[in-house]
Amino acid sequence: MGRLRRSERLVYITKYLLQHPGETISLNSFVTALGAAKSSISEDLALVKSALDQMGSGRVETELGAAGGVQYLPGREGERALALAWELSTRLSDVQRIIPGGFLYLTDIVFSPRVAAQVGEVFAARFHARRPDYVVTVETKGIPIALATAYSLGIPLVAARRENRVTEGSAVSITYVSGSSRRLQTMSLARRALPAGARVVIIDDFMKAGGTVRGLQELLAEFKAEIVGTGVLMATADPPEKLVRDYLSLLVLEGVDDVRQEVRVRPSSWLLEEGGEEP
Repeated sequence: MGRLRRSERLVYITKYLLQHPGETISLNSFVTALGAAKSSISEDLALVKSALDQMGSGRVETELGAAGGVQYLPGREGERALALAWELSTRLSDVQRIIPGGFLYLTDIVFSPRVAAQVGEVFAARFHARRPDYVVTVETKGIPIALATAYSLGIPLVAARRENRVTEGSAVSITYVSGSSRRLQTMSLARRALPAGARVVIIDDFMKAGGTVRGLQELLAEFKAEIVGTGVLMATADPPEKLVRDYLSLLVLEGVDDVRQEVRVRPSSWLLEEGGEEP
């Protein structure tokens, strides 16, 4: 790569950081790639950091020392996180989403790359300081949001299988009780998928009574994993007491009335506290 002007260096550095979230990048790698002095690269990084801070698009941190460098941490906090929650609340409150039996159609939301990426940034901003090693979810609909969270954190994703259908060698399986239907279900995870003692964040798409997340917790206990955070896209207001504690949901489903054709979805209280009231 030939010698670049500052504006071109800024584009290169920004693009590189956005493509390598959570990764510590040596300043010398930018010096070599861009053919600029380390002092110039440091000034460029300061400009990139300032711009990302002003846009609320995450932050750039510098680590000192021989093994140090620069790290981009994606994040969606405060007003931007709340704006996303209000947007999703509006979309999910559409009565056309009602499924007979009092359920709500979520698939197009959780499988939207744009939505998954933005939700992943919200969870990444909340859980990065807890230094997780892995994001863990259970198939199927939790995978897009969990993958986006893992990408923003710069760590791997591990997905448990429902039933005993693991094809990656020997596996650990547990039987758990679904919190809402009270049915026995099975969940499995390949032994080589997760090292013993890993720090993990659990991410899922939906929580009613919390049976699935409780099952994941029991499965992870077999790996002696330390659960440092739990996030779900949406939790129901009823029942108010879940089978799990210390979780974050972006949205609260207050009710689905398929007789009156009403759906009530709102942002969680912690988002309202951090981002302000309804726009």
